[in-house]
Parts: sequence; structure tokens; C-alpha cells
Amino acid sequence: MRKKRACTQRVVIVTLGCSKNLVDSEHLGAGFQSGGWHVEYDTEPRRGDVLILNTCGFIGDAKEESVNYILRAEQMRQHGVLSQLIVMGCLVQRYKDALAAELSHVDKWYGVGAEQQLLRDMELAVDASCLRLLSTPKHFAYLKIAEGCDRHCAFCAIPAIRGRFQSETRARLLQETQELAARGVKELILVAQELTYYGHDSGQRGELVALLKELAQVDGIEWMRLHYAYPHDFPPDLIDWMATEPKACHYLDIPVQHINDGVLSSMRRSHNRAQTIELIERLRERLPDIALRSTLIVGYPTEGEQEFLELLEFVKWARFEHLGAFTYSEEEGTYAAQHLQDLVSAEEKQRRYDELMRLQRGIAETVRGERIGKNMPVLVEGMMDENLYIARTQYDSPEIDGEFHLTTHGTPLTLGTIVQARTTGVVDYDLQGELI
Repeated sequence: MRKKRACTQRVVIVTLGCSKNLVDSEHLGAGFQSGGWHVEYDTEPRRGDVLILNTCGFIGDAKEESVNYILRAEQMRQHGVLSQLIVMGCLVQRYKDALAAELSHVDKWYGVGAEQQLLRDMELAVDASCLRLLSTPKHFAYLKIAEGCDRHCAFCAIPAIRGRFQSETRARLLQETQELAARGVKELILVAQELTYYGHDSGQRGELVALLKELAQVDGIEWMRLHYAYPHDFPPDLIDWMATEPKACHYLDIPVQHINDGVLSSMRRSHNRAQTIELIERLRERLPDIALRSTLIVGYPTEGEQEFLELLEFVKWARFEHLGAFTYSEEEGTYAAQHLQDLVSAEEKQRRYDELMRLQRGIAETVRGERIGKNMPVLVEGMMDENLYIARTQYDSPEIDGEFHLTTHGTPLTLGTIVQARTTGVVDYDLQGELI
């Protein structure tokens, strides 16, 4: 009979990359905890710890960050600080053989979806797929409703890394949401490579809204936020749900990537300029206060100066509340890397990126300024002093968007609660206000 491990072993799990990676790490952390281990997230390892790096392999900068962290951790393993060094995730899925050939002090390598195998190899007979040990503050959590992607955009390696789109069952997601709510989660953030494709892999269109209606019935959940909604074939009933469900945050992340039809076609995106504009118009008409987040790529091989200027004009028109941008990087195995010459210089890519983000900073400041004088609910997240708290509106997602600096005039607040506030000012990307 296998002996249960004493509760003295510590594992540190470091997550690099997106919120979907973070959910994987939280399942893994729960498995270790159930097996009697002490689990820490994103902290500096101590002597004798097991360190697990959950890596990102999406774009050049993310890969560089992951490799640099592995190199630093390998030094700790080489000098006996760590009892084991385990590297997992997207970077390993793409480059395991090359990494293993160069890095001799990593004990074990795991690709994506290997959390259960990792636990078995650590002699932990635990089904971590039904467990979560949160690494986020207890008042919000991510819910990954699907894995993989079927889109095969020309620039993107995700389908090669994560595989085909696979929806999680509604029953399983409902159970997970109920468990999260029972532990104090107030804000549920739904994530996937493409939320709006949920259910399509089993031939069931309309499943996303059916899922959202079911999750909205869970007591304790007060905000529901949607990330990564592909703009093509956007379900009209999703807009209706957002407009009528009190728990729905008026916030949506729609990564459009570009607006020029030629560039979009070269990117192998399924939407065009007219469809993108029509969708934004529908959203703003039905939800006048909605905060839209998007992602754009500059310096794509088929983007010339005219295409870039068209992109700038689109951004001026769209007035995204939040916007992220990437300079194009050639990713091995993608259609663009195999069929397009990357002729845009690094300097030109950076110039376009800088110009785009200068434009967006001005837009964001103007848009946020329009919220001055308005009353709105805010989620209390931290305390700076007895009169000043850090909060967040429904128009801001945690960790990537702005904050709300809430003056309370001495009224004590409980972290994780939602209170009413009046907006009084803007500083950079953050709002200022006072408790009502």
C-alpha cells in the first residue's frame, strides 16, 4: 500500500501567459493540495521546493519570457536550491525536443493537457479536473469553457499547440461555478480561445447563451464577464442576453486583429471590414455603455502604409475603451510563416505600434473622462488606507484594465463586496471616485 506523503513538501507553481494557462495551473495546484502538499503560486522558491513552470509559447516575446525563466530556474536546480524542476505548457508542446537537448537540469517536461499525468508521476492519485485552488483573489475567478481552436488564422500557432476546439460540458461548468461561488467568488470571467464557438464542435449552436443563462442562476455570482469573442458569426442572442441579464457586465473582448479587407483575408480571418463595423454598431446601439476591448496586429506582411492608416482611422471611429496590440512575429508552422515574406522591418513595426498606442491613449482618456459624474457599482479589491480603497468597475477586467480609486471618507469596506460610487476624475487609465 502506497504511503501518503507527509505535509512538509512545498510546490511553487509559476504561470506564464494567458488566463487559460492560469486555470490549468489552478487545477494542478488543487491536485497537489489534495495530495498533502503545500502549494504556492508565483513566489520565489525556497531550498527544497519543487518548482513547476507553466509556460507560454504564443508569440516571440512570450516565448522569450518563458525561456528566460527556465534558464533562471535551471540555475537554481543546478545549485541544489530546488528538489525538482518541472516545465510544462505551450512552449513545451511546441519545442520539447529542442528544449530538452539544451537544458539538462530540467527533471520533467509536459505539454498541454498533461496535468493529470504530472500528478500521477508525482504519486498523487487525484482527479484534479474537478478541483480548483485559486491563484486569484477569492472574489473573482476565470472559468475556461473550452479548449483549443478550429480557426487556423494565418499568424496563429494556437491550433497546433492546443488542438481542435473542445467544449466543456454545461453540467461540469455549472458544478465548477457553484463550487467557486460557495468559496466567495463574486465575478466569473468566462474564457476560451473563442467563446462564441461554444457547442459548435458537437453541432449545437446557441449553446453559449444557454450556458450563460444557467450560470447566471448560481447564487453568489454577481458579475459575469466575457473574454475572447470571435467577431464572425456573432450570435445575436448573446447581445440580447447581455442587455437583459443584470449579472452581465457590459464589457466584451473582441479581438478583431485588423480592419483592412486585404490584410484580413491574408490573415485567413473569417470576418471583413463591413461585418466588424456592423457588429460594433449593433453592440453600441443595444448597449450604449458597453466597454469594448480588442487586439490588433501591426506590421503584418501584407500591411503597407495605406493599410496601417486605414487601421488608425478605424480605431478613431471604434473608440475602444481598451486596446492591446502586437507587432507581427513569424511563428513556426503557421500559414503566414510558410507562405508570406516578413518584409516589414522591426523598426517600422515598432513605429506603427507606437503611433497606434499613442492614438489609443488619447481615446481611452477621453472615453474614461465621459464617465466622470456618473454613479456606478464598483467591486472593492484592496485597501490603500482607511479612506482610500482600490476598486474596479464592470467596464474593467482584472489585471489588464484600469482601477477605480475609491475615497470612502472613513467608511470601512469589506474586500470583495460591490458598492455604489460616483466618478469624480481620471488619472491615466484609472478612475477616481467617492463612496455614495
